[in-house]
Amino acid sequence: MKNKKREKEIQKEIKHSDGKVERKFSDGCKTITFPSGTKKEISADKKTTIVTFTNGDVQKFMPDKRVLYYYADTQTTHTTYPNGLEVLQFPNKQIEKHLPDGTKEIVFPDGTVKYFGVGYEETLFPDGTLVKVERNGDKIIMFSDGQKEIHTSQFKRKEFLDGTIKTVYNTGHRETKYTSGRVRIKDEAGKIILDKK
Repeated sequence: MKNKKREKEIQKEIKHSDGKVERKFSDGCKTITFPSGTKKEISADKKTTIVTFTNGDVQKFMPDKRVLYYYADTQTTHTTYPNGLEVLQFPNKQIEKHLPDGTKEIVFPDGTVKYFGVGYEETLFPDGTLVKVERNGDKIIMFSDGQKEIHTSQFKRKEFLDGTIKTVYNTGHRETKYTSGRVRIKDEAGKIILDKK
């Protein structure tokens, strides 16, 4: 205990006219306290800097060039990497990654993962279902059991495991294509207008 105290002894203290106070310690680290109450700590090797703000926020500059910022009010940590990657960690365990190319990935507490790419958005649910939405609004849903749905402004189509394809057009017409080659078309009222075997 005594050794730790001796290592942290103040070797030099400078009080500036603007109210800033600098302290140099025997272990080589340095602190600067600003009139606002903000405190800056610089490690002995000058590779790590920690800034503690009066509102409880903390910013850390790490030796590997990462910058961590902790927002006290929201209990959120924002890490910026040298390559431009930004990662936000929320108290509910949600994690967001903002990549330098403009894409974004969000991992929700329930395991759902959402990707925002250039011109598309994908959501992967814990059950394995994948939903992809294109910039034009077209949506493709791939279920974990292998079934697939396609939603466009013109139609909604479902592809079943047995090869059957059911399409509902925006006019209300419905078309079913079976693997046997049979095609059935119904009008918007549900009346069969074609049943070709």
